[in-house]
Parts: sequence; structure tokens; C-alpha cells
Amino acid sequence: MNAIVARLLAAGGLLPLALPALAQDPAVVAPDIYECKFENAQVRLCEVTFEPGEKIASHSHPPHLVYVLEPGKLRITPAGGQPGDAEFTVGQTVWMPAETHSAENIGGTRVKALVIELREAKP
Repeated sequence: MNAIVARLLAAGGLLPLALPALAQDPAVVAPDIYECKFENAQVRLCEVTFEPGEKIASHSHPPHLVYVLEPGKLRITPAGGQPGDAEFTVGQTVWMPAETHSAENIGGTRVKALVIELREAKP
């Protein structure tokens, strides 16, 4: 590693560039796609709307449920992984562990879902 880069990393100067988007909140990354409706210490509920061709950059979720309101097809790419295509149907419920990923609507219809993120319970 270049000595200058190493010094900047040690000083925190390049820290945002050195870390993946592990802590990137999807509602901050794509406020036009994610609209959070409810949030407390235990859970967060967001309505997610992907228009055809719309993409969201890399972002992270804690463990979460997805409930599909409008069907469609998304390409989901986990951080450091290979993309996978998923077809979603109305009423489908999907459990997803904590992860970092990006997504793209590769279908011809709008995809709408509710995302329910679980938070760690505080004693």
C-alpha cells in the first residue's frame, strides 16, 4: 500500500472510501424509492417503489421482511457477490437476513413492497 494512502487511512481521511456501504441507510441512499412510514426502537416500516429501470445503489439492511404489494422482477446484487434475478408476486412475503446489496427493477412494471426492518431489542 502506498505510504501516503496508508497515512490517510490511519488518519481517517480516506475512511469513507475504504469501507463499503455497510452502514448506508436505503432511505438516505434513495429517498425517491424508500419512504419510511413508521420507526421506533424495535422496528422500521418503509414503502419501497421501483419504477421500471430504476436502481438503488449499495445499501444495508438489518434482518427484515419484505411484503410485496405490486409484482415485478428485481436484480439484486449482494456486496461482493453475483447478481441474482427475483420475480416477486402480490402477497409474497420474503425473510431476508442482514445484508448489503444493490437492486434494479429489470421488469416492465412498477414493483412496490413494504420492508419491515427489525432492530435489536435494548434491555
